[in-house]
Amino acid sequence: MSPSASSFLTAAPADLARAAELLRAGACVALPTETVYGLAADATNPAALAQVFTIKGRPLLDPLIIHVLDQAALAEVAEPDPRLAKLASLWPGPLTVVLRRKSVVPDLVTAGKDTVAVRIPAHPLFREVLRLAGRPLAAPSANPFGYVSPTKAQHVSDSLGERCPWIVDGGACAHGVESTILDLSVPGRARLLRPGPIPLEKLRELLGEIEVVTRAANQQAAQDAPGMLERHYSPATRVVLFPNGTLPVIANLRSAVLFLGRRAHAPANADVFLLSEDGSTEEAARHLFDLLRQLDARGYETIHAELAPPAGIGAAYNDRLTRAAAR
Repeated sequence: MSPSASSFLTAAPADLARAAELLRAGACVALPTETVYGLAADATNPAALAQVFTIKGRPLLDPLIIHVLDQAALAEVAEPDPRLAKLASLWPGPLTVVLRRKSVVPDLVTAGKDTVAVRIPAHPLFREVLRLAGRPLAAPSANPFGYVSPTKAQHVSDSLGERCPWIVDGGACAHGVESTILDLSVPGRARLLRPGPIPLEKLRELLGEIEVVTRAANQQAAQDAPGMLERHYSPATRVVLFPNGTLPVIANLRSAVLFLGRRAHAPANADVFLLSEDGSTEEAARHLFDLLRQLDARGYETIHAELAPPAGIGAAYNDRLTRAAAR
């Protein structure tokens, strides 16, 4: 029997076993990952996958990421690529790889394309549920499509309510932005489809040249990977960006300003919020979605957000803010 509102499960073995049981039975369960909370479903069950799209209001042209326990499980859903051996040190972790799909993967996962996005997550609770469920799990962010991603269990409950009756509470997510997505589906070609916690610099150190794809080539066609639409991760409140190290121009009285770190000078006609006391981009990325959600609920007319230096996770931070600000 499903509850009328969200029920929080804990890290207790009995609760994780319950989550796995629900997933095997075709239900959806929100699970914590090291990136954001995901709305998990059995990736081999088309009926369960259809629920994911319905709960999120997600368009069918946006493919899902399959989460597996290890590279042996990966080989059951995708054609392995020899370059994966060079990336082995990054797994388990926040790296998604797009590979040629195997026929066992339902079309709902791939938006009908012949490729599939796969990742080996690091979060211990997600991994335990994967092990207990004994099957791959699709798990897009557990939020209404296009809205700010959830980094806490309460975010999931606030956004989805009774549409997502079961949530495993694993605390705040470690990275706070979604996984890096690397396309290896064509031999001899590597493309960065979405920046994330694994920086481009690290990937190039391991693989050599990598093409950077900045946005979907066709917004109306099936996408190569999630998170490529021009507008995404967006609060209802208008977001305006300003360059790193500068001050924003405040045009109305109901404005909030997000700084990367503490500043000697700040606008006097706006409410000021810090993503990190010392300007750490990693900490700022971890807090970004949580603070955007908080400010969105406060009735501001505009949220002014400072961009980060583009190195490391700064590329992912800037990518999420740029898509959040698109109108």
